[in-house]
Amino acid sequence: MALPKFAYFEGKIVPYAEAKVGVMTHALNYGTAAFGGVRAYWNEDEKQLFIFRPYDHFKRLLRSARLLCMNFDHTPESLTQVLKDLLRAEDAHEDMYIRPLIYKADEMIGVKCHDMTDEITIFTVPFGRYVSNDTGAHVTISGWRRIDDNTIPARGKIAGAYVNSALIKTDALRAGFDEALVLTQDGHISEGSAENIFMVRDGVLITPPVYENILEGITRRTIIQLAKEELGVEVVERPIDRTEVYICDELFMTGTAAQVTAVTKVDHRPVGDGTMGPITAKLRQMYDDVVRGKLPKYRAWNEPVYE
Repeated sequence: MALPKFAYFEGKIVPYAEAKVGVMTHALNYGTAAFGGVRAYWNEDEKQLFIFRPYDHFKRLLRSARLLCMNFDHTPESLTQVLKDLLRAEDAHEDMYIRPLIYKADEMIGVKCHDMTDEITIFTVPFGRYVSNDTGAHVTISGWRRIDDNTIPARGKIAGAYVNSALIKTDALRAGFDEALVLTQDGHISEGSAENIFMVRDGVLITPPVYENILEGITRRTIIQLAKEELGVEVVERPIDRTEVYICDELFMTGTAAQVTAVTKVDHRPVGDGTMGPITAKLRQMYDDVVRGKLPKYRAWNEPVYE
């Protein structure tokens, strides 16, 4: 992956090589940081780069800041403007992945979250697929459990919590799978390593509720709305038992990076007939159209970079 040319760092856009922190930085030593994942999509017909739902992403990032006792003068609107300036500096004319990161910047020893220096940085890189086999992923049930909200808040993308995700993903990949599903302490399906989960049973779209230690995903929210409004599909948020994913008709994962990733096999058991299901296929195509600004009804979700 090519490195960015620029980054937003300590209040200004600087060459990426100058966006550096010391090895004593608190966030590096203790995981006292939170991040976001945002995408921007190139629309070739309009020669325009659209950031997808940036205000929602930055609103969630600032809520994560509150969880970590951080304070910023920024608003979702001001951060969106920073991001547009950064993408213009990069002269980006292709699909991009954006990483905003808020972190405790003090160089010190000692565990705490309060009375510290809070900083924000943003960088962006060209990006394609997150799960390489996103039309027919083979997943496993992980032996690791999802971190409980009373341990580390799941609704914030807290950097330290992603060690849990890293362990889950590494074990899955080393075992020959594309991804993993993770259980709560109660044995219900929570998420993938870094994706929300949806399954279809008897024409009903089912996804774990926010109290099952999931990230309150913006792609998840988008898919729920599209399924209801455009496909007329009933959507139910409820706990999902482990064995339900072995007998469901369709299964897919969602996330800013993962987009809509079809799952066609779980622990060597085919999902449905072992191919991507019709609801998944329709939502994949619709999502791709929406993020590129091709559906006028949802155009308000797309923030143009070049005006």
